[in-house]
Amino acid sequence: MRTAKKYGNLLIVLACAAVLTAGTEVANADVAAKPATSGWDSITREQVRIDLGNGWVTKAELTYPSAAHGHLPMVVFLHGSGRNDMNQTLPGGKGSTFVGLAQAAGRAGYATLRFNKRGVSDIGPVRTTDPAQLEPPRPYHRTQQDAAAVLRFAARSPRVDPSKIFLLGHSEGTNVAANLAADPHNFGIPKPAGVIAMAVLGKPVKQLLTFQVYGRLPLQLHDEFDLDGDGRLTATEATDGLVGQPQPVADLFRSVLLDGKKIKASTDTDHDGQIAIDAEAGAVLRKITGIDAYPAIPGLDPFLVSYIKDLARFPDAGKALPRFSGPALLLNGENDLETPARAALTADAAMAAAGNKDHRVVIYPGMGHTMNVSPKFADELGEPDQQVINDVQGWLEAHR
Repeated sequence: MRTAKKYGNLLIVLACAAVLTAGTEVANADVAAKPATSGWDSITREQVRIDLGNGWVTKAELTYPSAAHGHLPMVVFLHGSGRNDMNQTLPGGKGSTFVGLAQAAGRAGYATLRFNKRGVSDIGPVRTTDPAQLEPPRPYHRTQQDAAAVLRFAARSPRVDPSKIFLLGHSEGTNVAANLAADPHNFGIPKPAGVIAMAVLGKPVKQLLTFQVYGRLPLQLHDEFDLDGDGRLTATEATDGLVGQPQPVADLFRSVLLDGKKIKASTDTDHDGQIAIDAEAGAVLRKITGIDAYPAIPGLDPFLVSYIKDLARFPDAGKALPRFSGPALLLNGENDLETPARAALTADAAMAAAGNKDHRVVIYPGMGHTMNVSPKFADELGEPDQQVINDVQGWLEAHR
C-alpha cells in the first residue's frame, strides 16, 4: 500500500499540476516594447499593465501586425487552471502553450492580448507571496472577473475593434470563455466575436476530476492489459501488462493485481483466479485514490477543494457554449486525460442542437492535454502541435 499511496498522490499532481504552488516575488520589469525575436517578425509587442481590481495590477503583452492600420480584430488568451503566466509556460522546460498561437494570430492579421494571472508577477511563472492574491475567496468566480477586466481593457484599446474580440481558452480557460460568451452583459463586456476552445472542459468538474484521478486507471487496464477483452485479468495478462509501464504505474498496478506471480487474493474477492477489472480492481483503486471523498480527496490542498466547489457552481462549457450564437472552434487531443475528447464532441453536438450554424470540432489523434503528441496514458506536456497552430490560424483568417 505504500507504493500505491505514493501513486495516488502522483495522480493528484497530474490532475492539478501547479495549481497551488507558490513562488517568490521579483521586482517589476521595464515596460518598454520588447525587440522582435524568432517567430515575432513583423509583429509589434507592447508591454502593458491591466488593473484586475482587489489590489492586483497584472503585466500583459499586447501584440499586433507591425504594418497594420485601423482597428484590428483581437484574440484574448485565457489560461488553464493554476497560477499561469501570460505564455502559459509549461514546467520542466517544455515550452509554452500560448506563444506560438499568438504569433499565428498575428500572421492572420489579429492583435492579441496575453496576461499574467492574478498572483503571478512575471514569466516563469514567478508568483507573489501575498496569500490574498494567491488564494482569493470564490477563486473560480475571481478568475472569471479577472478575464472580464482584461476584455474591457482590450475593448478600450485604440488599436482594437471592440466588436471583433475573440476568446481563445485552454482547459479551464475554455470554461471561462464559455461562461463569458454565454452572458456578456452580466460580466460587463462586449459580446465576443468568437470562441476557440482547446481541451474543452465540457463536463461537470466532478465527472472530470473523477476521470483524472480514478477513471483513467480501469480504462488503462481494459485497454492495455485485457488482451481478450473479457473484462477479467489472468495472472499472465496482469504480468504482461506491466511490461514497459513507467515504474510508478507498474508499482501501482502490481500492488493491486499480483502477489508475486499469482493473482492477488485480496483483490480477487470471488476467488475465481482472475480479477474483474471494474468490480474487483476498480473497488481497490477507488480506495487507493480516495475518489469517493470528493471533493475533499486525500492529498488535495484545502484551497484547491474550495476552487473545485466554486467551479462546480457555474455551467461547464458543454452547457454554456450552446447559449453563445457566435462562431466556435473546439479542439481536443484524443489522448487527453484531463479533459477527454468526448466532452468536446458532446459540447459541439449541444451547440448544433441549439441552432448554432458556425461551429466545428476537431479531435487530433495521438495528442494530449496541451495539444501535443503524447503517449496514450501518459499525457506528457508540450507545445501545441504545428497542425493545431495551422488550424487556429486558418480559422481566424476565415473569421476576420
